[in-house]
Amino acid sequence: MTDRHETPLERADRNFVELLQELRVTQTGVQILFAFLLTLAFTQRFTGLDSVQRGTYVTTLLLACAAAILFTAPAALHRALFRRGAKRLLVDVSSRLAGAGLVLLALALTGAVLLVVDVVLGRAAGVAVAACVLAFCAAVWALLPFGLRRKAAAARRGPAAGPPPKRPADPG
Repeated sequence: MTDRHETPLERADRNFVELLQELRVTQTGVQILFAFLLTLAFTQRFTGLDSVQRGTYVTTLLLACAAAILFTAPAALHRALFRRGAKRLLVDVSSRLAGAGLVLLALALTGAVLLVVDVVLGRAAGVAVAACVLAFCAAVWALLPFGLRRKAAAARRGPAAGPPPKRPADPG
């Protein structure tokens, strides 16, 4: 039992529903990005892209496609495992797929920004802005949750664990 007074199966059901809610949000974004990328190849300006820009485009398109596949995989897994007593496994695998999807989405967003800024402002600006996008994704999607998990774990330990050790004072 947990603090919620739910059975392991109830918890797995709740976790899966929560995961699907998260995926609905990310799935929409990745599908819009993918659709946008699909249309680019059919614009007049596309023929003017250099080989680096075309490579960036194809890579970004494939990253967005792969992210969409990973974000929809939990629904396919659920269909395949429905009524097979594998809900906990479904939740665990789906969570990993969603995490991998977020990594690919961050790379796809970075590639899309790189391509657009490269075309509009030039390669150096594109690389700089794309690096900022990737860093921002890493900060918000990885570093922030990591920090919050550590803070929550420290709060669960309570004051009995004591404060973190103090660093020596700076003599200068």
